[in-house]
Amino acid sequence: MKLTVVGGGSTYTPELIDGFARLRDTLPIEELVLVDPAADRLELVGGLARRIFAKQGHPGKIVTTSDLDAGVEGADAVLLQLRVGGQAARDQDETWPLECGCVGQETTGAGGLAKALRTVPLVLDIAERVRRTNPNAWIIDFTNPVGIVTRALLTAGHRAVGLCNVAIGFQRKFAKFLDVAPSEVHLDHVGLNHLTWELGARLGGPEGENVLPRLLTEHLDAIAEDLHMPSDVVTRLGVVPSYYLRYYYQHDAVVREQRTKPTRASEVAAMEKQLLELYGDPKLDVKPELLAKRGGAFYSEAAVDLAAGLLGRSADGMATGGSPYQVVNTFNKGTLPFLPDDAVIEVQASIDATGATPLPVPTLDPLYAGLIAHTTAYENLALEAALHGSRDAVFKALLAHPLVGQIEYAEKLTDELIAHNREHLAWA
Repeated sequence: MKLTVVGGGSTYTPELIDGFARLRDTLPIEELVLVDPAADRLELVGGLARRIFAKQGHPGKIVTTSDLDAGVEGADAVLLQLRVGGQAARDQDETWPLECGCVGQETTGAGGLAKALRTVPLVLDIAERVRRTNPNAWIIDFTNPVGIVTRALLTAGHRAVGLCNVAIGFQRKFAKFLDVAPSEVHLDHVGLNHLTWELGARLGGPEGENVLPRLLTEHLDAIAEDLHMPSDVVTRLGVVPSYYLRYYYQHDAVVREQRTKPTRASEVAAMEKQLLELYGDPKLDVKPELLAKRGGAFYSEAAVDLAAGLLGRSADGMATGGSPYQVVNTFNKGTLPFLPDDAVIEVQASIDATGATPLPVPTLDPLYAGLIAHTTAYENLALEAALHGSRDAVFKALLAHPLVGQIEYAEKLTDELIAHNREHLAWA
């Protein structure tokens, strides 16, 4: 089995490598290719990756290259983890929206739109090159904004599934509270990427006992603290919203907070400098503790489960079907009847060699369905702007966004977005 990671020079890659090494019986990789244009970073990350494999006795070969076409040739699956413009572009995404009193965040609001505009054209180019080289390869997208990027890939006919670590984080946390194995916790996870709610937590599978009410009774304060939301609001909702819902439910408070703190991008940039120094130590053969603060917890385990499910293989080469269920981003296909079939939603799905098939979900409360529909409309316009860029397209997407929605703000944010991203926008 050959697996390729595009963006393999990321400081987060050692987390992925550690998961591949630990879970080699689930996903028996024979060749792992790390592709990245940043040769200096790639050398450091690749060196540590090889030492981690050696330390854990993984027999697979790790190859590093800046040649995308060579890297994806013959790959069974290609993982995308890109950040166009790096942390410098992210820092801008988290800064200039605040001038209009809007949230500065890299995956939602005006900053999230900027990231989509920079990212979608590049991802589609990569996917086309993968298709030319190996049309049967699966593309696993971890590149934000995952929902918009995955929709771009699926609409263009690529074999793609989007992946986020929010659900697996909740699964692991709930399992710890319940003192059970994570595989015993099945989430009723519904919404769009970074706009989701846990409507239930079931023991043993989709038909199991819903223990979410018990979790909210026994562990309310801990859950609310992680969400940065008032515990009484979580109680009144009776569900667990993603921590990204804070940008919607507490927008103005978040803006005030962001204006008094360094951007997350500046914190991550400083962390990345330290991590790269650590990676250069030839004695280091494990992922450093500092990496846990980088974000993306459990990404490697989610990626292994998804790739194993899509590729359906075990260490002896026999078909296994992989994980039977996983929270992924895929076409709606009638799952949420108030959305178009080609909207991309984030829900539990059955995973096999044919792809992801969403599981049925209950009728949603208007409190959730309304925001999902509103944000889906924005995502439609965001993808249109990314594919056929123009100032008017950007303005319409911003005007439609629940976190913007006013002409004055949309006009100013459009100009700011274009000014800060001109080098990445071919049409600007």
